Amino acid sequence: MNAPVLVLKDSLKRESGTKVHHGNIQASKAVADIIRTTLGPRSMLKMLLDAGGGIVVTNDGNAILRELDVAHPAAKSMIELSRTQDEEVGDGTTSVIVLAGEMLHVAEAFIEKSYHPTVICRAYNKALEDAIAVLDKIAMSIDVNDRATVLGLVKSCIGTKFTSQFGDLIADLAIDATTTVGVDLGQGLREVDIKKYIKVEKVPGGQLEDSKVLKGVMFNKDVVAPGKMKRKIVNPRIILLDCPLEYKKGENQTNAELVREEDWEVLLKLEEEYIENICVQILKFKPDLVITEKGLSDLACHYFSKAGVSAIRRLRKTDNNRIAKACGAVIVNRPDELQESDVGTGAGLFEVKKIGDDFFAFVVDCKEPKACTVLLRGPSKDLLNEVERNLQDAMSVSRNIIKNPKLVPGGGATELTVSATLKQKSATIEGIEKWPYEAAAIAFEAIPRTLAQNCGVNVIRTMTALQGKHANGENAWTGIDGNTGAIADMKESKIWDAYNVKAQTFKTAIEAACMLLRIDDIVSGIKKKQAPGAGPSKPTIETEGDADNEQILPD
Repeated sequence: MNAPVLVLKDSLKRESGTKVHHGNIQASKAVADIIRTTLGPRSMLKMLLDAGGGIVVTNDGNAILRELDVAHPAAKSMIELSRTQDEEVGDGTTSVIVLAGEMLHVAEAFIEKSYHPTVICRAYNKALEDAIAVLDKIAMSIDVNDRATVLGLVKSCIGTKFTSQFGDLIADLAIDATTTVGVDLGQGLREVDIKKYIKVEKVPGGQLEDSKVLKGVMFNKDVVAPGKMKRKIVNPRIILLDCPLEYKKGENQTNAELVREEDWEVLLKLEEEYIENICVQILKFKPDLVITEKGLSDLACHYFSKAGVSAIRRLRKTDNNRIAKACGAVIVNRPDELQESDVGTGAGLFEVKKIGDDFFAFVVDCKEPKACTVLLRGPSKDLLNEVERNLQDAMSVSRNIIKNPKLVPGGGATELTVSATLKQKSATIEGIEKWPYEAAAIAFEAIPRTLAQNCGVNVIRTMTALQGKHANGENAWTGIDGNTGAIADMKESKIWDAYNVKAQTFKTAIEAACMLLRIDDIVSGIKKKQAPGAGPSKPTIETEGDADNEQILPD
């Protein structure tokens, strides 16, 4: 009888190369198929149940994938793609998944024919370089200060979103917000920090048309003593602090033993004097509004209200930074270090208003605000959340244009041009890489094809007609009008995409496809859970007869 063969059952599970590629590709395709229907203006919405049991209704690729719970590692890495795309350029989150899924799909045939993944990746990288070169060739520069053009571009980028039915509203809000916070860095560079300096406040109630970009900031706070302090101040002098205006507690625990009753009085007086001292130092600068991130004691509140100064306490740090940017104040850490230059005088109006059930403080009509708040109104929370997601995308598009003012045609025209040019080029490529290169060229057609599918037109006829128009690499601006499914000139229809969104989509999709193709093994290091009370699992020894072939280790 042959010697028994040792098989490691629990700790390591392996799958063979081709099998793994097949599994990875299937998982990636599954992810792409989930959100394929959300591409384009006639796209479907998805309704998701999130972890907290609430519902999310959206057609934003990244928002959908964020809520997905997948087990397959390849599918997880596909979901990462859309997150990367969202953080990098804020748009094209669906396209990048569809394109990466297609790139892997066309590679499957070569894997089965025993092409080495490295060969396929080499061809793909070559295709990527040539695709970016085509983008550079057909890109068109625009003037950032021409509002109508920028508006057209932002509108066409968010035309695929749910809020496109509200016309120019979201695009207008996005352009106003991003131009407000844009900062010139010199040498023609501009920086737009959406995360830090643009706050979106969603207040249910009212109509969507009531939404607006404030020339300043608003935050969900009321003054400390509503009856005694003014709720409306014109041209306020604002002091921003991040220190407590109350008696300091000791850093470590201390016990004081008081023998005489008068000493207790002295101790209390010291506390009061300390607070009074701080208030005097602040009131020297004749502020109208004092805002602190920390606490503010009743005594300090009394001194302020007596001096006719309004105060707000416990404000978030991020909100405080935005107020500083809006009204030109400097956040001060210690009251005794205050200077005249730290006082913010750029705001035209401070006002506290009640919207719905909450009080909101507004610091608005600022001279040159470098921070702003977008106030969104709408009938329900779900709708507002979707509008906010769309607005974030619109602001990202607007930021991309300010940073890199170049356009490429939308509606699948760019992908078709790239595809046609790569097909022509594939004839000049020698050796085994020619076929994967050509397959990559065909994969680019996934975007216009999906657009056609979502419009409900005859896909084969439309794609054949488009390929005919693009065959010689001319007519770069011919694509699909996503609303009607008709073939149209993108310049006339004003359907554009930002250059760096497209470039990022291509780079992310192809590089991710290459990475997944290069995986030839998935080794799980997760131990299976044992039944309680069972001892440590031993490697089981099996005879050759009943051992699973794939898991046999050599003698």
